[in-house]
Amino acid sequence: MTPLKHAAKHPEIWRRFSPRQALLRYACYLGIVAVAVWSVSAMDITWFFLLDAHVQALDMATRMWPPEAGYSRKLLTPLIETIHIATLGTVVTVLVAFPVAFLAARNTTFNALTWFIGRFILVASRSVNTVVWGLLFVAIFGPGPMAGIWAITFRSIGFLGKLVAEAIEEIDTGVVEAIESTGASRLQVLWIGILPQVLPVIYGTTVYRWDINIRESSVLGFVGAGGIGIVLYAAINQFRWQEVSVILLAVFAVVILSEFVSAAVRRRIT
Repeated sequence: MTPLKHAAKHPEIWRRFSPRQALLRYACYLGIVAVAVWSVSAMDITWFFLLDAHVQALDMATRMWPPEAGYSRKLLTPLIETIHIATLGTVVTVLVAFPVAFLAARNTTFNALTWFIGRFILVASRSVNTVVWGLLFVAIFGPGPMAGIWAITFRSIGFLGKLVAEAIEEIDTGVVEAIESTGASRLQVLWIGILPQVLPVIYGTTVYRWDINIRESSVLGFVGAGGIGIVLYAAINQFRWQEVSVILLAVFAVVILSEFVSAAVRRRIT
């Protein structure tokens, strides 16, 4: 049989996935749907309340309008406290996360035990939500901004440390080997050969995390960890919806401002 006749009799059809791969993909999709359905059915959701949810939302929006403009004068102090919590928490995070990142990076850690300790710290930090950290530190330090600062710090260590550790593992090893060949100490290698290569990542990630911390610190007051969240929580509990709208607008303005500042700084760094 000539090649032309063989091609005409057995046309080759391009398929992105083999039948086995396609079956596996469909099985995964079905599994995801099954897990979603099981999750919804396992929760005690009162679907009846969803019928008039739009009516309740409209009623709340009506109560919140117009915002009580005069109340904005009372928000300056808690807003500044919120920014201070985020800023100080970020500063402490850098001081703690930087050495942890060197422990968690395979090419700078001392041994398997120190690598495990570094990774454990990073995973433990990211595993607990900021609000949960806030609850723990309120129990330790009592209500106030100190608890908020440490809650922000302990949540941010895992974020910043993980990204810096990955940047350390991807450095140019040729520079490090050249410095080691001169007889430099381990500290000199870290200071001259590694740190300059990861500084842009440290700067950019720190600014980005500070932007995130501004948002997270605004809700820490719900657990007594200082900031404008305390004022917001009190206004909601007392059904002062016009004041709530002013607080939400103030938080939104601060978040937008921090976003612009963060973006501007990251552009200058890169």
